[in-house]
Formats: sequence, C-alpha cells, structure tokens
Amino acid sequence: MIRRFFDKRQSGDKGAPSQGLIGPRVPRYSGGWAALRKRLQGEPGLRVIDIGFTSPSNINYLTSLGQSVYMADLVRDACTGGWDKGLDADGNPIWDVDGFLENCLEFSGKMFDVVLLWTTLDYLPEPAVVPVVNRLHEVMNPGGQVLALFHTRMQGDETVNCRFHLTPTDEVEMQLTEQFPIQRNFTNRSIERVFSGWPGHRQFLAKDSVSEVLMTR
Repeated sequence: MIRRFFDKRQSGDKGAPSQGLIGPRVPRYSGGWAALRKRLQGEPGLRVIDIGFTSPSNINYLTSLGQSVYMADLVRDACTGGWDKGLDADGNPIWDVDGFLENCLEFSGKMFDVVLLWTTLDYLPEPAVVPVVNRLHEVMNPGGQVLALFHTRMQGDETVNCRFHLTPTDEVEMQLTEQFPIQRNFTNRSIERVFSGWPGHRQFLAKDSVSEVLMTR
C-alpha cells in the first residue's frame, strides 16, 4: 500500500521535507509522463502549468528544458479558500466558482501548452470540477496537452493525496502532502464526459489503483 510504503521509506528520506510535503519520494512508472516528456524535451519555449504544492525540482527540471512554468495549488485553494458560501433558500450548496477561477486560474491572457493536472480532479469539490476543466480548455493553445491521473478506488491507502515530482526518466516521484479527502473516482465514461471538448484522448494502463490520461486540446 502506498501509505505503508511511504512509512517504510521514511528512514531513507534525504534531507528535511519542505513545508507542505511529508517524508520520502517514492518512484512510480508513468506512461503518461513518458509520452509527455518526449514533447517537453523536443519543444523548448512551451508554457507549462504544474498543479500542486510548489516543487522546486519540477521548476528546475522544466526550465532546464527551456520551458516557462506556472504553479497553481488548486486542491488546497479550493478546500481552504472559503469558496463554500453555505446553502441557498432551497437548501442547495452555494460555491463561488467565479471567484475561485479568477483567484486561482487567471493568467492575464497568457496561453499554455501543457498542464500537469495530476490527481487534482479527484480531490476538488464537485462544483469546481467541470469549471476547472473548461477554464483549462480556454487558456490552452490548440494541440495543448493535459496529463491527468485518476484513482480507481474511493478507499484504501492508494487514495492519499500526493505531490508528483518530475524526473528525466519514465518515472515520477510521489510524496505525501497536505491531506484532503478524496471526493470521487472517475470511470472512463465520466473522464470522457468531463473532457468532452477535447478531441484527443490517450489512456495509459497502470499496475496500481491510478489510471492515467493524456488529453489533447
């Protein structure tokens, strides 16, 4: 199990963890990253959004390839930013979607080529899921790609919230970060529905309880 594996690896951690990140980094093969890395290595000058707690190693790696990097910690911002405004007169939840998008995904007209979305959509509050995907569609150039990972289970150690760190190999490194409850798991059909405006859809099989999709704008 992932959490138990993290616990076992604690003694092998190199250096103190950054604030918001906990313990060692555990390598994981990623077919989606392997495919996307080839593009990043061959096309300098791309704009990349990396979703999650700030990872200096991701910034350093991407800039070393000649890419521009923008960071957005959407899960933490969505879960702690006070966007839940209670209930309306009919008892329906009120969530400030517009305020969240303007605060967290406003780029002053900049357009992007790659989004490292990771497992973000599994942890976002329900009102934010489709608006976030739609906003990413708006700010991406034609041919832009999103790497998204999805848990296939709602329970178990595999559902812990992790930060993903890039490597120059076909592996990414997973590291425990601030924990938020998983909100949903996606089927292939629900992934296609959420990304209905994206013509390209490439799925990668994984041995753990996480599936990978590379969507193309």
